[in-house]
Amino acid sequence: MKSAPLALAGLVAALATACADTAASGALGPATGEGDRGFPFVVEEVDQFDEPWAMAFLPEGDLLITERSGTLHLRDADTGERVEVGGTPAVADSGQSGLGDVLPGPSYAEDKMVYLSWAEAGDGGVGAAVGRARLETGDDEPSLEDLEVIWRQTPKTDGDGHLSHRLAFSPDGEHLFVSSGDKQLGDPAQDTSNTLGTIVRLTLDGDPAPGNPMADAGGVTAEIWSWGHRNPLGLEFAPDGTLWSSEMGPEGGDELNLVEAGSNYGWPEASNGSDYGGGEIPDHDEGDGYAAPARSWTPSISPGSLLIYSGDLFADWQGDAFLGALSGEALVRVGLDGESAGDAEVYDLGERIRAVEEGPDGAIWLLEDEGAGRLLRLTPS
Repeated sequence: MKSAPLALAGLVAALATACADTAASGALGPATGEGDRGFPFVVEEVDQFDEPWAMAFLPEGDLLITERSGTLHLRDADTGERVEVGGTPAVADSGQSGLGDVLPGPSYAEDKMVYLSWAEAGDGGVGAAVGRARLETGDDEPSLEDLEVIWRQTPKTDGDGHLSHRLAFSPDGEHLFVSSGDKQLGDPAQDTSNTLGTIVRLTLDGDPAPGNPMADAGGVTAEIWSWGHRNPLGLEFAPDGTLWSSEMGPEGGDELNLVEAGSNYGWPEASNGSDYGGGEIPDHDEGDGYAAPARSWTPSISPGSLLIYSGDLFADWQGDAFLGALSGEALVRVGLDGESAGDAEVYDLGERIRAVEEGPDGAIWLLEDEGAGRLLRLTPS
């Protein structure tokens, strides 16, 4: 069933539906720290980057930020000073390709291991890669040491779009989940002999995780947790252990999905959007064999990231999903209740929001996309 659209241009209006969206603000232009927009938070600009893509806080509070061109920054929690981290991989920097996600490993406090994803050129074209390395920070020139590739998207193809390559660790720290986009090819997302258009579940060493839905098939099929995805650019576990992804649809039909083992999410056979140029795609329908989104958006908001909030600073938002909207130029909050998604609230920030992260103190941090590139910190107003 097609969800009600969110109007993100001009005034954000509450739509008259059974689950009406509530508008947080009008079209107010780029956010500032003035706190005069009726937002339930104050926006503070703390830094600026050229073409940021992802960020992750280390246990001691320092912040890692990736730039698509291949630069990894380390920002000091106390001083705000930042330095470039050496030893990053060579990336295929073109279109949507480049350096992607970064996360400290589950045992970072003991081994300083960080995981990162990037676009890698090779035989057949470009594909996503995931690697891990030890982050050495003992001097003025931090570096990634002993970087090893532990997973590659299969196959590499022509083109530089829809790699996705978001990372998430299971709550028990035993498994690594990676979102793998369809590379704008569509049909491979329904073919489980490859990993395009899938979410894979791996061991921390990058091997197929035991107990995966098609583990007995061997090869890359054994890596697959779910399939039928288009471009899942957000991947996050909720405090209750459920896994969620935010996914770009075609022309409309952006999705927030509850990700479950062995589920097929329909792309390109089903979507609540339409193909580019107006081509029809069947909507998700009960009984069609595909997992329908918990929530979808038409027209598009272009979700580029996902956070499930667990902090105390915004106590009323614990367990809610936050999506960074690119074309929507907004932060979108969706109430979650177990496996269900409720109403959405749109905070129009006037810039493309590439990444959303929770800080150690519960503040919400945003990265604006290339062009503005600001690092913003949100605290209660």
